[in-house]
Amino acid sequence: MGMHVKVLSSVAFVALVLAACTSTGSAPPAPAVAIAPAPAVTPGPVIDGPTLGPDGRCTVTGFGRATTIEPGITECDLVRLKGKPATDVLVGESGKGQREVQVLYSEPGGRELYFFVNNRLDRIVKP
Repeated sequence: MGMHVKVLSSVAFVALVLAACTSTGSAPPAPAVAIAPAPAVTPGPVIDGPTLGPDGRCTVTGFGRATTIEPGITECDLVRLKGKPATDVLVGESGKGQREVQVLYSEPGGRELYFFVNNRLDRIVKP
């Protein structure tokens, strides 16, 4: 009798396996889902304080504490200290991800060109 039970349970096991294979074999395969990697986000430069727009005007008024035009002051400090909008402003971004601004003032005595990097005066050129 023990032998008969083992054969029966083996036959039942094989039948279960075949049923499982048949039922999953007839189901369509699950579609493959490709997950694209998130694009690398290059953050823009971190700018402290208001900046100049292409029109030479400050984005926020009444800001700044600089008392003299010297390296390290902000773009808006320059305009505030000059007392008038710039003659020309060129706003761009360097290959290093930095905000670069060139500010031109045409004065009766000559021209002055101010170079800013990330809203800080880097150098002054008086041709």
